[in-house]
Amino acid sequence: MNKVENWLETAITMLPNFIIAILVLLIFYFLSKLIRMVLGKVLHRSMSNDSVIRLILSLTGFAIMLTGIMVALSVLKLDKTVTSVLAGVGVIGLALGFAFQDAAANFISGVAMAVKSPINIGDIVETNSYFGTVKRIGLRSTTVTSPQGQDIVLPNRLIFQNPYTQFTINGERRIDLEVGISYGDDLEKVEDLSTKAIEAIPYLKEDKKVEFFYTAFGDSSINFVVRYWVNYGRQPDYFRAISDGIKNLKKTYNENDITIPFPIRTLDFGIKGGEKLDSMLSSNNISKKN
Repeated sequence: MNKVENWLETAITMLPNFIIAILVLLIFYFLSKLIRMVLGKVLHRSMSNDSVIRLILSLTGFAIMLTGIMVALSVLKLDKTVTSVLAGVGVIGLALGFAFQDAAANFISGVAMAVKSPINIGDIVETNSYFGTVKRIGLRSTTVTSPQGQDIVLPNRLIFQNPYTQFTINGERRIDLEVGISYGDDLEKVEDLSTKAIEAIPYLKEDKKVEFFYTAFGDSSINFVVRYWVNYGRQPDYFRAISDGIKNLKKTYNENDITIPFPIRTLDFGIKGGEKLDSMLSSNNISKKN
């Protein structure tokens, strides 16, 4: 009976604390809902990855409710016991962190990428020697579709920790066409006609001029590069701009007798220095007709 009386006395003594603890939990619960609602609206305006948004909202709600539980337990004078339990959980968490550090790195990189938004679904990127269109951005990996149609799954940490090229963000891209013409052609004429041929492409960037530069004396040609800019949103548009440039140049050269020479090769018949082919053939009793 004494034990029962002690329990009842303790319960009556702690009843106000229980009521306060329950009120604390209710306050933190509604506070969690309110903060998650406001934060959700803000995040939906700043990022498009729903998975990351849900994760951030869940972690925010968990952190708020955990704080409420700790306050409630403190009211019930159980905070020291909880502190000991949390210390043990921290040790276990540290061990798991070492065991799954690659997975954790991918996860953290995915969250960081979602917050910073360096790439988005539909962007054309090149990273870690892979090129393609971003198809999916997850918490642990990003899927890129190559021009050949294959899906390439890249761990997020590789994208986050290594350089990448973003082709979509600027909305434009430069094309460099390298060509060679014969040594007998008029260089001024070639430059003028080549520039006009590229300018005839209807969808060039109007604020960027076509550039023409001779670059080198080749083995069988004088080499040059033509540079021009196009609006860039899809990879097929880029290939079409290259194709149209090549067709325009070839048509112009055909109409104006400008030659794109074949490679010239020198054949060594064992002729000694200064000796002509005729004399070499005669000395070996070889006829030209043979």
